[in-house]
Amino acid sequence: MKTAFITGASSGIGEACARKFAENGYRLLLNARRTDKLQALADELKTQYGTDTMLLPFDVRDRETAERQIHSLPADWQEIDVLVNNAGLALGLEKEYEGSFDDWDTMIDTNIKALLTITRFIVPMMLKRGKGHIINIGSVAGDAAYANGAVYCATKAAVKVLGDGLRIDLADTPIRVTTIKPGLVETNFSVIRFHGDKQRADNVYKGIKPLTGNDVADCVWFAASAPEHVQVAEILVLATHQASGSVVYRQ
Repeated sequence: MKTAFITGASSGIGEACARKFAENGYRLLLNARRTDKLQALADELKTQYGTDTMLLPFDVRDRETAERQIHSLPADWQEIDVLVNNAGLALGLEKEYEGSFDDWDTMIDTNIKALLTITRFIVPMMLKRGKGHIINIGSVAGDAAYANGAVYCATKAAVKVLGDGLRIDLADTPIRVTTIKPGLVETNFSVIRFHGDKQRADNVYKGIKPLTGNDVADCVWFAASAPEHVQVAEILVLATHQASGSVVYRQ
């Protein structure tokens, strides 16, 4: 049985990915900070698909805890076939010279440093087995900056470059690396960005039918289920009326 490790799995894209892999017979290592939400998801997937799940409830920014929990996994659970580096967030929407230092630290620590941490711990395990696939959830925001989002855009540009660099470093191995770059996805993302302001978050999606977490999970699964000789390096997926990170037609 194959194993998928998904970070940020308690909601949104991560939860949708967990459902998609469970539907296709994988067992799951699910990470997020909220143990209760992870447990509820694991219970539901067990009932629906018979999925075996192990919970890793830690903040991906906590490197010591991440290392301890990952390296304490039973030997067979360390045989990870797919790593989905999904945990990430945006905070604030201000001009670069007016941004919050705390928001910057959280975005950089989560979107870049934590992704590196989890990758650093998992890839050597994959190399020992001679198989594996790393799928990083980036963003269209990483292709070009947009107004008032420079730091978030920079972190997602880093996700793309880190994925490209890892693919180069692993070119002499069977390990595959994919970056998925969604545009507007209606999840809890904007609520977090606006520090719980639901009304402001809802305005992000007004006048356009955005992607869902399931749409992105479909792209993740497409890459993961490709034949072993096929490496889907990158997928940019947008809502029909979104042309780029900054061009959106609203009705």
